[in-house]
Amino acid sequence: MKFIVSSSALLKQLQQIAGVINANTVLPILEDFLFEVEKNSLSVVATDLETVMRIRLDVEAKDSGKVCIPAKILMDSLKNIPDQPLTFNIDKNFSIELTSDNGKYKVMGENPDNFPKEPSADETTSFTTISSALITAINKTIFAVSNDDLRPAMTGVYFELDKKGMQTVATDAHRLVRFKRTDVKCPKSDSFIVPKKPLTLLKSALPDNDDEITISYNSNHLFVQHGTTQMSCRLIDARFPDYKVVIPTDNPYKLTVNKNDFQGALRRVSIFSNKSTNQVALSIAGSQLELTAQDIDFSFEGDEKMKCRYDGEDLTIAFNARFLIEMLSAADGDEIQMELSTPTKAGIIKPTEKVENEELMMLVMPLMLNQ
Repeated sequence: MKFIVSSSALLKQLQQIAGVINANTVLPILEDFLFEVEKNSLSVVATDLETVMRIRLDVEAKDSGKVCIPAKILMDSLKNIPDQPLTFNIDKNFSIELTSDNGKYKVMGENPDNFPKEPSADETTSFTTISSALITAINKTIFAVSNDDLRPAMTGVYFELDKKGMQTVATDAHRLVRFKRTDVKCPKSDSFIVPKKPLTLLKSALPDNDDEITISYNSNHLFVQHGTTQMSCRLIDARFPDYKVVIPTDNPYKLTVNKNDFQGALRRVSIFSNKSTNQVALSIAGSQLELTAQDIDFSFEGDEKMKCRYDGEDLTIAFNARFLIEMLSAADGDEIQMELSTPTKAGIIKPTEKVENEELMMLVMPLMLNQ
């Protein structure tokens, strides 16, 4: 089998799917790309058994065939070869010879029959949306996903679909983020949990624009297609916690602050906080917000005051500053509003500016004061 392909075009496509491959895998063949050539079209597949990504590009080829090529050495060589046509020659023992303008390189490939089969998209439900809608939904929630493998349901993003829109939810039991998108129309009410890794890969593989993408799913897998790029992944088989019960319905105190000023103050003050809790206390009185942190073990203290708008009784409440900083990054606009009630009840963060077709609600649990 022989085919000719542009080195830079191939590298660009492979970079979209290379993230699927794990460095220390149990099966050596999972360190390979599967190359499939058919009628001037090359498909390349990468998998870690849970997630599969496939790209397609045009090549010059007279015959068809398959081969598995070790991903690392191929990527390393393509990064160092200037843009030019590359010729791939593969013999019946799966030995691969790469020929460029000035050089010849040999790699030993593997039998493609040993490469894991992709999941089949049987009995799927499908809908279309724009690429940026999915990317935004991932970006707004993925940072709150839990890393606790003992609670598998929380290690992914929960998708809730209905005819009115698409909702994504993530929680790690300390904070919760819910993002609604009302311009995505789904055929029926459904829900599933998508693991963090494939969502991270999608985020970098999809363009942040109005391109149409197709999302399909069945009871076990999610399938996403954009142009010549396809991804499928196994869904998390677990029950997502009933998150609605933890969202407080009555948080009467409203604190409004400039998002960037608040984030900057949190970054500065949290340097002096206890490293295990990142605790920063917020003391709110009238139009003044005071942020304080201390690490008693090292006699560190940080204290900053800033202007705010506040409607409520004087309150001191403590939060994990790292959580707050990440949540503020997810909010659009110049200002955020925190809805609070008592030092032991969850606070709710929302952007004050409404974005068309979007709604973001973030909840964060307080820390015990005087730890």
